Amino acid sequence: MAAGGWTHATLAAKVEVDPKSVERWVNLGRVPRRSTALLAAETLGEDVHALWPALRQARPARAVSPELVALYDQRADIPATAFVDLLAQAGEHIDVLVYAAVFLHEAYPRLNALLRERAAAGATIRIAIGDADSPNVRQRGEEERFGHGIESRCQLALMHYRPLIGIPGIEVRTHGTTLYNSLYRGDDQMLVNAHVWGVNAYAAPVWHLRRSDAGGIFDTYAESFNAVWATASPVEEH
Repeated sequence: MAAGGWTHATLAAKVEVDPKSVERWVNLGRVPRRSTALLAAETLGEDVHALWPALRQARPARAVSPELVALYDQRADIPATAFVDLLAQAGEHIDVLVYAAVFLHEAYPRLNALLRERAAAGATIRIAIGDADSPNVRQRGEEERFGHGIESRCQLALMHYRPLIGIPGIEVRTHGTTLYNSLYRGDDQMLVNAHVWGVNAYAAPVWHLRRSDAGGIFDTYAESFNAVWATASPVEEH
């Protein structure tokens, strides 16, 4: 599979997977996701079905992802404690990607104390909030008819999280990306608050995911968080 000058490492870099994944394809006969397999076959100049005959088999249509735990019509239907419980149960990873989401601190004033406790227990905590000066933040306010209120809420969110700056295991960054979904991750569970044009986040749908297989919908959102995190700016201590 690594013919034509391609090594496991260079092929992995080309198709954006871990080199160990390529080794498992070669040595253990594992089959990658179809999109990844197509890219790898194109890179190698090979027929994808010659490399992975199992992909010839038609995959049964699936109406609902096995990773979907629940789907809510709008965020307002979910008590804030559901978000807090998700974070409180995490032992390894807590990731939050929002513009402001000040409802968390408003509904649960102990949020910072909880995050300190999770960090002290060994969890890695990453909080990404909106940059109040970002054109994308201002545009979201216009689209949701929220005006400059969303910018002030980003500033309020930063004020809430600022006491966590410098705490080992916790990092807070600001981002200026277009926010397609707000993400709240605790280990292998995640609440995804969709964003709908012209609709405030509290009135938009939320899906609860639990990771089952590598490469599933959970990982899609986790990778999206990582991509935004890489563009975000660390908040420095004053």
